[in-house]
Amino acid sequence: MAEIFLKVNGVSMPCPSSYTWGLQDVSAAKSGRSDDSVMHKNRVAQKRKLALQWKGKDWATTAKILQAFNPEYIQITYPDMMSGKYETRTFYVGDRSAPVKWWWHGNQRTESISFDVIER
Repeated sequence: MAEIFLKVNGVSMPCPSSYTWGLQDVSAAKSGRSDDSVMHKNRVAQKRKLALQWKGKDWATTAKILQAFNPEYIQITYPDMMSGKYETRTFYVGDRSAPVKWWWHGNQRTESISFDVIER
């Protein structure tokens, strides 16, 4: 599967220009400092967070990426740095941005497309 970097709902995506794998702890509501000034973590779960960015894509490719990541929840197949292999998990998408660059002669491109996906 090395030739395909990311799949969204089974569809191959263009390889991102930047990919940052992250792991977030989810703590219980009663976590925090207590009267003895000890921090109580109370981890209840861990969730993956992937920061994705594509640079200099044409408008058609930009649309393909944004449409693929538009559903409320998506299945992403990605390289997981903790397991050391490709995994498929359910994610939701954070805020998306795509600053636009204009070149003459019909060469419209986005400067970049970037957003985070967080495991459900």
